[in-house]
Amino acid sequence: MSETKKKLIRITTVPLSLDKILDGQLAFMNNHYEVIAISSEKEYLKRCAKNEGVRYKHIEMTRKITPIKDLISLFKLVLFLKKEKPLIIHSHTPKAGIIAMLASKITNIPIRLHTVGGLPLMEEKGSKKKMLECIEKLTYRFSTFVFTNSTGLYNHIIEKKYIAKNKLKVIGNGSSNGVDINYFSASEVSFDEQTKLKSTLGISENDFTFVFVGRIVTDKGINELVEAFDKISLQKKELKLIIVGDQEPELDPLHKSTLQILVKNKNIISVGFQKDIRPYLFISNVLVFPSYREGFPNVIMQAGSMGLPVIATDINGCNEIITHEKNGVLIPKKNCVSLELALLRLCEDKTLYDYLKSNARTMIETRFERKIICKSILDEYKFMEKSL
Repeated sequence: MSETKKKLIRITTVPLSLDKILDGQLAFMNNHYEVIAISSEKEYLKRCAKNEGVRYKHIEMTRKITPIKDLISLFKLVLFLKKEKPLIIHSHTPKAGIIAMLASKITNIPIRLHTVGGLPLMEEKGSKKKMLECIEKLTYRFSTFVFTNSTGLYNHIIEKKYIAKNKLKVIGNGSSNGVDINYFSASEVSFDEQTKLKSTLGISENDFTFVFVGRIVTDKGINELVEAFDKISLQKKELKLIIVGDQEPELDPLHKSTLQILVKNKNIISVGFQKDIRPYLFISNVLVFPSYREGFPNVIMQAGSMGLPVIATDINGCNEIITHEKNGVLIPKKNCVSLELALLRLCEDKTLYDYLKSNARTMIETRFERKIICKSILDEYKFMEKSL
């Protein structure tokens, strides 16, 4: 008779994080534990769980500060944990982190893990920043161990004394999940698919195309990107910018001037959220990612795996994937002039562009292949299990 697998709960605030940040990892872990996925947005969560082949529990959570709703989420999670009695609970994203770590502390879950994939508080000021810092410290205090997905975040957390060094670790070379280099491969997009998509978007063979993939919000540097591209596209008509992702006006709205340019400039092509971003990466020349703050951005690894050079801000995570002038170009954050110059440089300097492109995939597959990251996390689980 086979031994019953111990239970592992993975929890995020919204299922988009399960789907995009942890894609494939739950299925991998399900070979070793009975995995249960917890998140909000029931129908999306249900699809994610089915794709991963795991159980799920819907508990609604918000990304905003909503004390009453948060207490309800906490109460529901406590009841569920008392019923299931998992060995491990592992949270991602800030709201899921504080709710999960507090609920699992209350119910005496043996292994309570949280991964820091970014710190929104880094862009906050005043009383809100202090409140978010307090919540972050409580999340770490209630956990038994904390992972960061980048060395930059690790250093920041230690510098700010949010947690003791012996309770914090970076997995591998960074990242929460690595990248599936077989899935994110240029060979996975057919020529017919490429031709059809270019035709649909109005991109010609002579166009040099930049692409952004992510949330269309101020924090991601969209205002600077749109302003910089708008200026250079007046000089160079053969340039295109594809923007992949949805706006979040209720959480982090764009500037009014940015919204006006998005409507006016016909060389900026907004395609909204796309489940499969590979075709858009494939028809582009350069990924542009001018974010203000990151943990360890998956899209930079995905673009690199597809053979794209990257223009990114010199911040945590980005500068651990991109080596300046080797597989991309690093620029200061919130700096429209530097971004404008970088855009011009990569479309005009073919020698540099070809060199960056030649290094792009190799520098990803040798450091961030998904199987290596998943195995490293599993090794951490097993080590902690033995230490109980």
